[in-house]
Amino acid sequence: MGELRGTHVPVLLERCLELLAPALGRGGRTVYVDATLGLAGHAEAVLAAHPETVLIGLDRDTEALAHARVRLARFADRVHLEHAVYDELPEVLERLGYPGIDGILFDLGVSSLQLDAPDRGFAYAQDAPLDMRMDQTRGVTAEEVVNTYAHPDLARVLRVYGEEKFAGRIASAIIRERERARITSSARLAELVRDSIPAPARRTGGHPAKRTFQALRIEVNKELAALETALPSALDALTVGGRMVVLSYHSLEDRLTKAALADRVRSKGPVDLPVELPGSGPTFRLLSRGAELPGEAEVAANPRAASVRLRAAERLDPNATEQGRTDRERSRRRVKGMHQPGTGSA
Repeated sequence: MGELRGTHVPVLLERCLELLAPALGRGGRTVYVDATLGLAGHAEAVLAAHPETVLIGLDRDTEALAHARVRLARFADRVHLEHAVYDELPEVLERLGYPGIDGILFDLGVSSLQLDAPDRGFAYAQDAPLDMRMDQTRGVTAEEVVNTYAHPDLARVLRVYGEEKFAGRIASAIIRERERARITSSARLAELVRDSIPAPARRTGGHPAKRTFQALRIEVNKELAALETALPSALDALTVGGRMVVLSYHSLEDRLTKAALADRVRSKGPVDLPVELPGSGPTFRLLSRGAELPGEAEVAANPRAASVRLRAAERLDPNATEQGRTDRERSRRRVKGMHQPGTGSA
């Protein structure tokens, strides 16, 4: 393994530690999953703060795992590092013999290592082969996507995963170019995208190729499909009082996270009943009101945190939920009573 490439500043580190602390610091052995281990900045801080916590670190990037293993060497007796995507969490837990977990963090998107490595093809500002695979041991590359997808499929990828309103124009330019010569360079692709976008639109919103590169990365790594499966599995694996924290960097990730949490924090019973049916109450509570945004100091110290959105939730005790149902019953009866004939003020 060579020297570490690039720099790594964990995003919203102190806030993540604050949110996870009640679940990981409640006495005895606790289990923490870093679903996107990367260079292990968050994991290292968690292990240092909680001497009895066991880490299960997942990452599809073998280079990241190698660096993380070195970084976490002093905690080796309570660390499991797994070459896996986060939607493989249930299989990993079963193999390691952990029936439940106490905390989990998803720090989504591309890692500092991948972004700073010029040979990985993630960055539109550097010329590199069009790879973009987070796991370089398997899967199709961005070069294959760009050079083989039909126009409707390519435009769909750019429009849906990149939210690119000029998706059709960009797809047409890519197809015209690849008919002359295969597109193999990230710099050439970025140039094609820039030239496809009208000049007024290029003046706002950052680099013109940003959305295209995001879309190709998501397609190559099947990120959203994996996340859609992983979030419910992670919530299911949490013990009572366990907590999940998710850091998202674009609206597609945040939308999936919001939907997964919303499904667990609301009652599933009929709203017009005076009592909440057993088993229909919320199983989680939100730990933040909406998505938390980074502060100015965080962005100044770590510009890559600028687009982050944090959401977090805690698993409720079903017994406490049952106990709390009495209060809700009284409240519902009061509300219902206010609408009966002969009640209320004249």
